[in-house]
Amino acid sequence: MTNNTVLGGIDPEITDRLLTRRDAISRGAATSSKVAVGLAMASIPVALAALATDAFAATALPQDIVDVLNFALTLEYLESTFYDTGVGTSGLIPASDLAVFQQIMKHEDAHVAFLQGVLGSAAVAKPTFDFTAGGMFPDVFSSYATFQAVSQAFEDTGVRAYKGQAANLMSQPDILTAALQIHSVEARHAAEVRRLRGLDGWIIGTMGNLPAAVNAAVYGPGNPPTDFPAEDNTVQGGVNLASITNYGADPLSAAFDEPLDKATVLAIAGPFIVS
Repeated sequence: MTNNTVLGGIDPEITDRLLTRRDAISRGAATSSKVAVGLAMASIPVALAALATDAFAATALPQDIVDVLNFALTLEYLESTFYDTGVGTSGLIPASDLAVFQQIMKHEDAHVAFLQGVLGSAAVAKPTFDFTAGGMFPDVFSSYATFQAVSQAFEDTGVRAYKGQAANLMSQPDILTAALQIHSVEARHAAEVRRLRGLDGWIIGTMGNLPAAVNAAVYGPGNPPTDFPAEDNTVQGGVNLASITNYGADPLSAAFDEPLDKATVLAIAGPFIVS
């Protein structure tokens, strides 16, 4: 889970797209020396945001796309702030795992910068967070086990949130591609955090080994009720895979991450958002 730059932490295809824009801008006569220096470093989120604004023409985005991206940005603010705080808390993360969470932190910080760049002035402000979720996780930044559990909940939810919004971005192929690439990065985070907790890297049924109320909210059967099925679902494309294969429910459910709708994601994240 290592990358040479924050740009690389998003995904190679986005990197190529933005670096192409970087080269074009850096060759322009009107480019200021300050911007040129930032672009040359290629690892500064501010430079990434500036390039994203140019590459994706944020001012032309329809409102429904802006709404989806601001939803994603809110989740990325949540994760970025969580990892910034966790990595910055002395003694919380064992030295053996610190590099993993430092890399995840860099990715999440870059995702925030990228979405801010795409949205420009339409980007929502960063909320205030309570990572104890109103006292549900009072030791989130003093107990490594609790920190890992909350991290898993955030990452698994983020993966399914991006999947749930993919259809809403189909009118903007470049934005859809970027969102799905971020989705793939989030999936790798989720797999690694689950393995650090001694679990499989993928979701099996609705057992996430989280506190009961959190487990039900994140993995199903849906709290509040959702249009999307829970993680133990075996029906894909209208076909119950259990009826056409010899595999049991666990491997069939593990083969697919079920999407989450916006209302369900906000219900999961809501206790962590103060304002």
